Amino acid sequence: MLDASGPWGTAPFILSEGYSSIENKIAIITRKPFACTWLTEAEDRTSVVRLEANPNYWNKKRGPRIERVVFRNDLSPEQALELCTSTEGHVDIVTDVEPADASGVVSSACAKLISVDANQVLAGTFNRFAKDSSFHDRRLREAFNLSVNRENVIAKGFLGYANTIAAMTPSWAKDFPEELKPRPYDPAKARQLFREAGGWPSGRVLEIAATEKYGSPARLIANDIKNVLRIDTKVKIIPESSKNKWLRVAAEKKLLPNWDILLVDTFALFSEATPAFIHREYFGADGAYRAGPKFETFDQLYAQMASETDPDQLILKAKQIDRYVYHESLALFLIAPKKLYAVNRHVNFQPYRSTFELAETEVNNQHWSRRT
Repeated sequence: MLDASGPWGTAPFILSEGYSSIENKIAIITRKPFACTWLTEAEDRTSVVRLEANPNYWNKKRGPRIERVVFRNDLSPEQALELCTSTEGHVDIVTDVEPADASGVVSSACAKLISVDANQVLAGTFNRFAKDSSFHDRRLREAFNLSVNRENVIAKGFLGYANTIAAMTPSWAKDFPEELKPRPYDPAKARQLFREAGGWPSGRVLEIAATEKYGSPARLIANDIKNVLRIDTKVKIIPESSKNKWLRVAAEKKLLPNWDILLVDTFALFSEATPAFIHREYFGADGAYRAGPKFETFDQLYAQMASETDPDQLILKAKQIDRYVYHESLALFLIAPKKLYAVNRHVNFQPYRSTFELAETEVNNQHWSRRT
């Protein structure tokens, strides 16, 4: 949070003008020991936030390689994308481009599309609080995992800009268990496990909740489950204005969620100790997305990883956690969406898997700032 104008900072850039801050409210998960999650309710940004190159940055080899960065907060995402793809001198980089807009960037004469395999995961959390379902049974969770055609979800729901995942750790992370493979689409085995687990309550509609961003993938997933397991499904789209209310219910665990599967994403800030960022949110005692009683085995494995100080042992224990959630099918394992950027054709932008960084970014002699 940068809530006052600079200049200040010790990173590659120094804040020299404007500010960017957020307003959060907490959702209490447990009181003893205290655990909570922060829900962003508002964002307060000046129309322009200006960063200047830090001449005293310690890593000269890394950068910075540009003199100034200006964030324009006076533009909508649509306006920013239009300026980047059809003009020069107004917007050089647009973050979080939607897959539906990617083709327009690719065909642009002014910009190029850059994608990166990000440390972000989209998965479904099972509502194990519901007394009339059997999500406590591993066979039922496995049946749902085998019912989803992930390649089809990627092709139609993300237009190809995503990767399949085996469990919750992306395959490019340092702590990914190499032997794990994404669940296959196997309707016959899914139906067999579904019957063995006792099936689904007669006449009961399976309700899948998802934010507007993931509405299309949610419908594809619901259709797969309906066709394979032969149960009625319904998709609940969560409006952006109501997103925090739904997440608060999931986090605080006071009210019974009015969904059976919640599609939600989260990300990791680093490529090791991935469970600290992703797995914990879905399965941990202090996980905001855990919808059911605590997983004692998970919490034990997580405590062992969290107390590890040896880097190599940390990775081994992180892998053990991903193996456990994989074999227990603790979530509806889905995909890792790619991060997409629209970038001016004369800008050499170096994307990161976890954060938005500009230290190595540079422009060539044909860039508008140098031509003029």
